[in-house]
Amino acid sequence: MAACIFCKIIRGEIPSMKIFESEKTLAFLDIGPISKGHSLVIPKFHGAKLHDIPDEQLAEVLSVAKRIAIAQGVEDYNILQNNGRIAHQVVDHVHFHMIPKPNETEGLGIGWPTQEADKGELSKLLEEIKSKM
Repeated sequence: MAACIFCKIIRGEIPSMKIFESEKTLAFLDIGPISKGHSLVIPKFHGAKLHDIPDEQLAEVLSVAKRIAIAQGVEDYNILQNNGRIAHQVVDHVHFHMIPKPNETEGLGIGWPTQEADKGELSKLLEEIKSKM
């Protein structure tokens, strides 16, 4: 936690272009944006992955991301949150990207490689997930 770059930003040890701050949440402009207005919204509670953060510490994250999108007047945008290296997480502190998508070439570009699903396997998976909720 002491070495976490986002924790250092929260503590004011590293400067940031702060958009919003409350007791539980901080939002700032990304210094390596993929489009104009690319912003990060982070819970102040340190945790590497989403399941490491208590629910009450996440309560306002999406509403802050929404307010940033509205404040920027963006029509199209992505809200992105990655968990783990193979899922493209670089900083081990939960963070949500608000990435404006002003046109086809700027902003987040992703593929969505869908697969044909077996309905029987989906039904089994559904029951397994529901039993653990």
